Amino acid sequence: MTAVKLSIDYDGFEEGKRMETEIERLSESPEAAGLTSLTIGDWGQAYENTSEEAVQALVKHSASFPALRKLFIGDMSYEECEISWINQTDLSPLLPAYPELQSLTAQGGTDLRLSQLQHDKLEELIIITGGLSKAVLADIAASRLPNLRKLELYLGVDNYGFDGGLEDLLPLIEPGKFPNLTYLGLKNSEIQDEIAAALADAPILDQLHTLDMSLGTLSDTGAEALLASERVKGLKLLNLSHHYMSDEMMLRLKNSGLPVDVSDQQQADDDDDWRYPSITE
Repeated sequence: MTAVKLSIDYDGFEEGKRMETEIERLSESPEAAGLTSLTIGDWGQAYENTSEEAVQALVKHSASFPALRKLFIGDMSYEECEISWINQTDLSPLLPAYPELQSLTAQGGTDLRLSQLQHDKLEELIIITGGLSKAVLADIAASRLPNLRKLELYLGVDNYGFDGGLEDLLPLIEPGKFPNLTYLGLKNSEIQDEIAAALADAPILDQLHTLDMSLGTLSDTGAEALLASERVKGLKLLNLSHHYMSDEMMLRLKNSGLPVDVSDQQQADDDDDWRYPSITE
């Protein structure tokens, strides 16, 4: 496997370095034909500039990367750009340009869209945000991804872009929507209890080996719904790490026989029960 990461720091951008030029240079290099994994980091002051020009360059030079199977747009640390500040764009043009792509990851939800989400071979879709818009959730709900095996969504909070609700997530778990899905991550959410209650008896659990509801605000309320579920018992992993469950509930889960991860217990702030997902700003 050949992997490359392209990134432009602040000084480089100020000196005129541009991501589209870096992609063109990579496309002309000897390693381009064998490249299987490409990561686009900071495209240059991503808190002000969108990923649009990088996406256009990837589409323009797609013929130079016939072996590309894995693509990550927006892999940057908080020192480079806070996740809620990353300006994305519509990533849909990448899909027809790379018909053999198997994995697509995007970080940053501002202006992110997947308006024409259709691909025959995509197996993995990961979106990492501090707040995922209901427009993107609608894009995914309207998608055609017959070979999708892993869907991992960091939902976040309303202060940083999550403007939807449970009703926007339900279309994603309808029977037959993703017939080959075995890993479902609806995580990093401020409505984790609601999600847990909705998923507890959802038919989609029958096809999953992993249900990931980690990094969110799950409390005893959501955990109780999962404990009462017969379908949850068929999972190989129930990931509830970074949660707000009580010691008693953690013990009940551990003793239930479920393959559950209850690590990283959090404590609510003050008497008002303020609970926070792991990734927001």
